[in-house]
Parts: sequence; structure tokens; C-alpha cells
Amino acid sequence: METRARHLGFDDVRVTRPDAVPALVERLPTWLAAGHHGDMAWMVDRADQRADPATLWPGVRSVIMLGMSYGPEENPLAALDRRDRGAIAAYAQRRDYHEVLKGKLKELGGYLSAKGDVRVKVFVDTAPVMEKPLAEAAGLGWQGKHTVLVSRAHGNWLLLGAIYTSADLAADAPETDHCGSCRRCLDICPTNAFPAPYQLDARRCISYLTIEHEGPIPRAFRAAIGNRIFGCDDCLAVCPWNKFAAIAGEGRLAARADLVAPPLADLARLDDAGFRTRFAGTPIKRTGRDRFLRNVLIAIGNSGSAALAPEVVRCLSDPAPLVRGMAVWAATRLFDADALRAAFEEHGRQETDDAVRAEWQNGLTQNGPSGSIAQELRDS
Repeated sequence: METRARHLGFDDVRVTRPDAVPALVERLPTWLAAGHHGDMAWMVDRADQRADPATLWPGVRSVIMLGMSYGPEENPLAALDRRDRGAIAAYAQRRDYHEVLKGKLKELGGYLSAKGDVRVKVFVDTAPVMEKPLAEAAGLGWQGKHTVLVSRAHGNWLLLGAIYTSADLAADAPETDHCGSCRRCLDICPTNAFPAPYQLDARRCISYLTIEHEGPIPRAFRAAIGNRIFGCDDCLAVCPWNKFAAIAGEGRLAARADLVAPPLADLARLDDAGFRTRFAGTPIKRTGRDRFLRNVLIAIGNSGSAALAPEVVRCLSDPAPLVRGMAVWAATRLFDADALRAAFEEHGRQETDDAVRAEWQNGLTQNGPSGSIAQELRDS
């Protein structure tokens, strides 16, 4: 099996038992009860199946965990200094890993089934499967203080897939924690998303905020987001174990040149059709155009670039309230008092969406010449 898996492009393959992580039965409900999952209601749905593989499929006897490296070609943190461009998480600069891994898992599952009376089910991050704890139990790596799987051979850059099988396979030894006293991943987080080592509050995580969160991003986190427009690699990129990682070997996981620090001006002009065309086949497409432009406009507001002001003006009349609201916020960051007043006169007075009106009121109160424009908005 291992030979076949490596032939298919997997960089590591290990086996564990479905009952190898009994602590999940208590840990997952505690995490959910604290609200750390944010708006991700799907984490609550079928939580019992996440905590216990046998509840998801009673026929499972072994869990095969597989990892494929997506080691980036360059330092993911480098894009953060290019304020007029967007920083996209390394995994999203490539073809959607769900498509790449699932086809290979199905092929490996078919290979196993052909060996005898063996049933299999394959999963890639879309079913109630706790991949990281199972991968740790199987020995692929350990969950670091940032809760992401860390491998001694591949650093933080492993995409995970799982095969539940009815075959009774010999289990591998679990990996032990090798984080030691290091806390680089915790200290670099721009939004303090880790209440303690090995704990993540998704509600404060930039990856969650820019990908999973559906509405306006809370004002408290916008400045800290910087130019990160889809995901965040900060806690991953600083891990010392990355020194052993290699660039992704799977050709379909090579980074697309147009997704490495793309110009914000270009992205702000995307309509729905243009968004779908540009990001077809990538993980970015699933957020939808409006949420993506929300992120782009936050990045523009943080850029300090007057050259991007015309993109903000155009988005003030966007059909989507979510986009208009973030355009208002960007305007209050980039425009001087006269430009802000002119923008309000043209766009703010006729605004009908309550959330966008609130953005105008808050932004003008905080950044207007004397708060007088905000008073006009309240009186209108």
C-alpha cells in the first residue's frame, strides 16, 4: 500500500485505529461550547461523527492517513510588505487540493478493494472527520501550538486525506510533540487568535475571518488583517521545522503566477463573471465574489496608497452591500476630509442598507473633519 500511495504522489502514509483519539469525545464539545468555531455551524452538525470515526461509519476498522506536501516556492511572509498587492495563503495559490487529493485517494481505495473483500470510504476535508488528531495518532506529525499539523519531514505544509477501511491493518506509532519551548507561531499572530498554546479561537483568526466568515469583518480586526485577502500563513511560515520541508512535488499543486501577490487594483475591478473565471479551479472561488472583494477593500484601506482611491470610489456604488460597506471603511482610511465629504454627498446620503449606513456613521465619526458629516447622516 505504501508503495502505491507514494507512486500516486503522497509524501507520507500511516495507519491508525478509529478509536485512537478517545479524548476527542470530550475535547470537541468543550471547544464548541466556548464558541471558538464562530459561524461554522457545520462544526456543530454531526459533531458526534467528528469525535468518533465509528459513529460516522460503523464498518471502519482502520484509518489510513495520507499527507501530500504543498511546500511553497517562496517565503509566504514576503507578500506582506507589498501593500498594494494581496497576500493569498500558500495552499490557495494552487489548484483546489480537494480535487487533486480526492482522485488519488479514490485510486488508492480502489487498489485496496481489489486486494480482497475490503470496503473503503475516502475523505478530503469535506466530511465530519478530524484529520489532524487522526494524523497525529497515525504518526504523520503532531498538532503544534497553533493547532496545525507539523511534520518533522515536511514542516507545516501537509495536505491531509483519509481512507476509512474495513480492513484490519497494523497501526503505526503516534507522533510525539516536538514544539518544546518554541512559541513563534503564537507570538506572530496579528489578531491574538490563540487564547493558550494548542487552542485556537477561530473568531479571531484571519483565515477564518477572510474565508469562512460571511458578513462584515469586525472593525477590531481590519487593520491587523493588513493585505491578507484570503487566509493567513503567519503562524505556519515561522515554524522552525519548515527548514526540512521541500517545494511541492505534485505538479498540479504548483503555485499559479497570477495568484502570487496579485495587484489589489486588478482584483477590486472583478465582477462576478470575472471572479469566477479568474479563480476557477482554486479554493478561492468558494468564498464568492462579494466576500472576496470585502477582503480586497480592507487590504486597500490598509495600503495607505492614494493611487488606489479610485477603486474605492467605484466600489462605493457596488450592487453588493457587503462590498459597499468595506468601500466606506477603506474611504475613511484613504480619503482626506474634502474627499470624504464629497463621497458622502454622492453615495452616503442615498444609502439604504442599514449596515452600510452604520459604516458611514462610524467612519465619519472616527475620521471625519469634526464629526459633522456623521451628524448629518444621523439627521437624514
